[in-house]
Amino acid sequence: MSLKPCAHRVAYYETDQMGIVHHSNYIRWFEEARDDVVRDYGIDYRQIEAQGVLMPVVHVSCDYKRAAKYGDQVSIYAFPRFFNGIRLRYEYEVRGEDDTLIVTGNSEHCFIDAVTRKPVNLKKRMPEYCETLSRLVEQVNGGKE
Repeated sequence: MSLKPCAHRVAYYETDQMGIVHHSNYIRWFEEARDDVVRDYGIDYRQIEAQGVLMPVVHVSCDYKRAAKYGDQVSIYAFPRFFNGIRLRYEYEVRGEDDTLIVTGNSEHCFIDAVTRKPVNLKKRMPEYCETLSRLVEQVNGGKE
């Protein structure tokens, strides 16, 4: 499955004095891209949160290959790679206008109850979202998880 990238033009405020994107912004771009992916697939995080489930980041990493600069147009790809009902893992690529790889990364998330902050198994709590996320991950992985 080919996921639509999240398009982003680098803003001045996202750069440092050298005009290079500050490293923290890539993590923000990862979030933009993963939000786009699930929204395009019919999942709205607001609806999940309205049902008392939160999805915090429990791990994130970013490997810098090249620098993005002010004014660059980048494409951010978020690939949901693993989901077991409790944990969800994404892999990311940020590419330049010429398809040059700028950054790779990954993030891991869990589902927790908004009140107790204890892990939630979406298979039991929200089976419709669980099924949708499982299908998305399966399609992204070409039928293998």
